[in-house]
Amino acid sequence: MVREQDAEEIRPEDRYEDLIVELAGAAGVTLPQAKRGFGRTALRFQNKIFVMLVRGQLVLKLPAERVDALVAAGDGVRFDANKGTPMREWLSLDPGSGQSWLLLAREALDFARSGQKLAR
Repeated sequence: MVREQDAEEIRPEDRYEDLIVELAGAAGVTLPQAKRGFGRTALRFQNKIFVMLVRGQLVLKLPAERVDALVAAGDGVRFDANKGTPMREWLSLDPGSGQSWLLLAREALDFARSGQKLAR
């Protein structure tokens, strides 16, 4: 397992694998599927992507206000899926950011859970 303080020395793919191991048993979470195309590295909650690795960067779905704060702090930029429009609830974490990948991923999972429809 990668320790956060060693993160700069570890490949993003290895850090992401550790993240997958940590979240693998969480209720409602499905692991990346062996398929091609967008979202192939994604962790999903009830079929909705909440975290993925894209071009070596951790990408997370978080509340827009949280993304605003992280962008303002210099921890990343809004994710753009090569469509020319940055997405307001998606953050592409700067590789040099000191933010914990695991804590942010758990925050993204909590955000995904909060959007879940309540059964009637």
